[in-house]
Amino acid sequence: MTAIDRSTLHIGPMTDEEVGILGRWAADEGWNPGRNDLDIARAIDPEAFIALRRGDELLGGGSIFSYDGRFGFMGLFILRADVRGQGLGAWLWQTRARLLEQRLQPGAGIGMDGVFAMVPFYARGGFQLAYHDLRFEGDAPVLSEPDGLSELSSVAFETIAAYDRACVATPRDRFLKAWLAQPGAIGRCIHENGVLRAYGLLRPCVTGYKIGPLFADTPDHAERLLTGLLARIPGQRVQIDVPEPNAAGLALAGRFGLTESFGCARMYKGPAPELPIERIFGVTSLEFG
Repeated sequence: MTAIDRSTLHIGPMTDEEVGILGRWAADEGWNPGRNDLDIARAIDPEAFIALRRGDELLGGGSIFSYDGRFGFMGLFILRADVRGQGLGAWLWQTRARLLEQRLQPGAGIGMDGVFAMVPFYARGGFQLAYHDLRFEGDAPVLSEPDGLSELSSVAFETIAAYDRACVATPRDRFLKAWLAQPGAIGRCIHENGVLRAYGLLRPCVTGYKIGPLFADTPDHAERLLTGLLARIPGQRVQIDVPEPNAAGLALAGRFGLTESFGCARMYKGPAPELPIERIFGVTSLEFG
């Protein structure tokens, strides 16, 4: 391998074309991004994608998503395979972290989901391990949608956003509105006596579908909701990312025949949010929080 002269390299904002390349790299790595994930993030935060280039040649990249300056999330950290092993990844990651901190309000926290092997590296950068997010996947069984579920679109967005705010690190109304309205998505909820008890979204991915978020008051609400979502895609490949401390969520995924296939370490730099893990049965996205 020929060593790369760093004086020929540049780190800066990505172009639309480069964001598309990053998405294809993520698919090649087996991360199976949602078909609309990067476009949504790009529209909400145009500065969220950072490139490492040699001239016009993309060598690596990643996202530094800002939720209106109140909270940040790092993801999609990829270095092209042929330039790995030369310290470029560390340089790119550290630069991205610094750029994101500059875009946030003083004292704002940053989250990320990193592969287990990189936890010591991220810890040296000031991130602390909170817990693991575990991916479960399999083919959706043939099910009947249970009674008591409603189309998510039948509920006022402000009601959904208020429920969402209790389960995430910071209010994310602009992001959530776009996320729920993405092409091909299927949203369901449990709305009892005028009170929202659970909501979830199924979205198309490079392969099959992902469920996220799936937030619910109780394991029973989560099971009914997951049944309704899976009933819409019998035989299709589906994935859901569950926080490991939510034992009921792990058991629920197993009851539907989904098996653990991947995991990430949820880490935070700065103040870690106090999340109701027992209500989080499906993480929205390992790339954007």
